[in-house]
Amino acid sequence: MRRKKEIIVLENILVEGYAAEGKAIGRSEGKVIFIENCIPGDVVDVQLIKNKKDWANAFPIRFVSLSGDRVQPFCTHFGICGGCTWQNLPYKKQLESKQKQVEDQLTRIGKIQFPQILPIIGSLKKEGYRNKMEYTFSTKKYIPKEEFAEIKASGEPFDTKIEQGVAGFHAKGFFDKVVEIDICHLQNEPTNEIRKFVAQFARLRKIPFYDIKEHHGWLRTMQIRNATTNELMVNIVFGYEDKENREALLKLLLEKFPEISTLLFTINEKKNDSLYDLQPEIFSGKGFIKEHLENFIYKISPKSFFQTNSRQAEKLYQVAREFALLDGTQTLYDLYCGTGSIGIFCSDKAKKIIGVEVVEEAIEDAKENAQLNNIQHALFFAGDVIKICNNDFFATHGRPDVIITDPPRAGMHEKLIEKLLEMEAPIIVYISCNPATQARDLALLNIKYDITKVQPVDMFPHTMHIENVVQLKLKQEKTL
Repeated sequence: MRRKKEIIVLENILVEGYAAEGKAIGRSEGKVIFIENCIPGDVVDVQLIKNKKDWANAFPIRFVSLSGDRVQPFCTHFGICGGCTWQNLPYKKQLESKQKQVEDQLTRIGKIQFPQILPIIGSLKKEGYRNKMEYTFSTKKYIPKEEFAEIKASGEPFDTKIEQGVAGFHAKGFFDKVVEIDICHLQNEPTNEIRKFVAQFARLRKIPFYDIKEHHGWLRTMQIRNATTNELMVNIVFGYEDKENREALLKLLLEKFPEISTLLFTINEKKNDSLYDLQPEIFSGKGFIKEHLENFIYKISPKSFFQTNSRQAEKLYQVAREFALLDGTQTLYDLYCGTGSIGIFCSDKAKKIIGVEVVEEAIEDAKENAQLNNIQHALFFAGDVIKICNNDFFATHGRPDVIITDPPRAGMHEKLIEKLLEMEAPIIVYISCNPATQARDLALLNIKYDITKVQPVDMFPHTMHIENVVQLKLKQEKTL
């Protein structure tokens, strides 16, 4: 017999602040409670989702009183789609919390000495700041708790499967259900109009949206990229080829939205949505767009990684360049270089740029970006840093005077850290989108390096995510 799970409710929990990971926290009899959809100062009754000895996850079932810091979210989908979880917190308070998040993680995880953290650099744009959005088309619609309760109380039968399909974002915690989005404020128009147009085309023609659970259907996902150059790229992903409907859709899309500078499509018959091993096909345009950061030009292909907040990326790279202390005489190694964006941004102040990245397609883009900017002193290599950067490589290209590393959220592999300690570059600039893994890596680098500067940069307003730039200097041997 299956034992019924006990429902535990705690009353009058004061939300004290945010944990290092950006989750709201309260306490009950010494236990830390991580609470969804709350801000510091709220007093709530909560139901526990996961209950452990020293901590628990919970969601609010009643707000006893609201924090005086609360503001009205600007998006009607707030609290449903799972994005922008800090919209109800004033931006100034968001920045304060992110600053504290960096400090807490360096202290709690890194357990090393670091200088006073520089004031966080906020984003000038709070809405429409993203240059890339990804939408999902699905047969299954997410029904919010309140609406679900009303339907259940009515006694009428219902199904989350929607014959006409839904277009929007994956619901938080549900891989197969999608929130129908009216307006998302994170990317400037015509992003919402394009999404609605594509969805309506399929509905009118009764073409099936993709069933994420059963893995069938035609209309699957769509990526929209824009740039400060006013170029616009759209890539629509289909579950199978239907040339007649595909060409009709793409032609109508160009007629309706002439501002689309390049239009692509991708046929994805796999069970996952990754485009890594797929080749987008060009229907119209060059197949890429260009972006400017300062006076540098960057080519962005449909599968390229590029910072999703262009104007803040400029500020982030300016910090990295400043921390690198380049004077025109150094060899700069750009690790996890992607399409070469950071190395190219620093190229005016370096004697030589060496970029290393495991993704071969990204390296090809990096080489093209160097040519676009008429940079002759940058070389890019595809492969694992640990294998590439050996003594023969150093003999040919020189040892690094400065290293900039910008790893994914998981941070750097321990073997790469060992390689950095072996290289002994006088300066390392470590850019991270996850201060927790960064703090772990810094603790290992601390054997030979001192942390000399720390600069948080907010790339994603209204979310708990934060970029952090750290300058490290090689320790000087003490003489007796």
